[in-house]
Amino acid sequence: MSFIDYYKILGISKDASEADIKKAYRKLARQHHPDLNPNDKEAQQKFQQLNEANEVLSDPEKRKKYDEYGENWMHAEEIEKMKRQHGQSPNGGENPFDSGGQAWSEAYSGNFDESQFSDFFSNLFGGAQSGFRNRGSSRNQFRGQDLNAELQLNLHQVYTTHKQELNVNGKNIRITIPAGIADGQTIKLKSYGSPGINGGPAGDLYISIHLNNSSIFSRKGDDLYKAEKLDLYTAVLGGEKTIETFDGKVKLKIKPGTQNGTQVKLKGKGFPVYKKENHFGDLYITYQVELPTSLSEKEKELFNQLKNLK
Repeated sequence: MSFIDYYKILGISKDASEADIKKAYRKLARQHHPDLNPNDKEAQQKFQQLNEANEVLSDPEKRKKYDEYGENWMHAEEIEKMKRQHGQSPNGGENPFDSGGQAWSEAYSGNFDESQFSDFFSNLFGGAQSGFRNRGSSRNQFRGQDLNAELQLNLHQVYTTHKQELNVNGKNIRITIPAGIADGQTIKLKSYGSPGINGGPAGDLYISIHLNNSSIFSRKGDDLYKAEKLDLYTAVLGGEKTIETFDGKVKLKIKPGTQNGTQVKLKGKGFPVYKKENHFGDLYITYQVELPTSLSEKEKELFNQLKNLK
């Protein structure tokens, strides 16, 4: 039976505070917990070591005894008996092994379940008389791990609030997608992550939304943008033009002399505002005036007449 460095097992220094010990233990115990590492004997052994280290270092009396005797742990019981015989309190005074005292023979063994705790622990702290807290009846609870998932949608799908079903770790989950959700936005479903350990709370599920836009519109926030072709004659003389918006057609009046690149705003014809019912952004139309090509001789003649009028 060799000396076990509990501080090394938890990855902490010997002057670590109670909070440091608790934090280190919880982090490592969750990482190596058998429920998260099924059929992994190495993880199970590590988990037992962590429990043992925490059992000692989180208890002020046990930690004091461990720090006092160190590698002389095999003789701890005999040392304490000697101290009692000399009127000293156990765990107090000097360690005779630090001043050249003779070695004591091992005459004490504990009655712990060796599947949980090492011989080192049993010999140093004894059995049931030591006030040891049985890990079988006082198990630490751990919150389940958070899960992450991705959901691919197109722009038309998120124009209206609707239901979506996705499979996460073999479980079908039906969620509501609010209208107006943005690309890259995350939906959090509380307690839909991995189950907790030893009765601990379940983790959460985070669903990242990714939008594919194959439409003729571009989106910036709650506003939509669209380029609309306009023939030269309508641009010069004015008129009307029917255009497609995201939710249907509208007829626009075109002012005479409309220039290429002119932008008009259609209020309330943009994208739904996230989680604000009946609130919409705006639609911006940019006119692209097209020059006529393949003019007939008659058309060229008319254009020359217009030119000469200037």
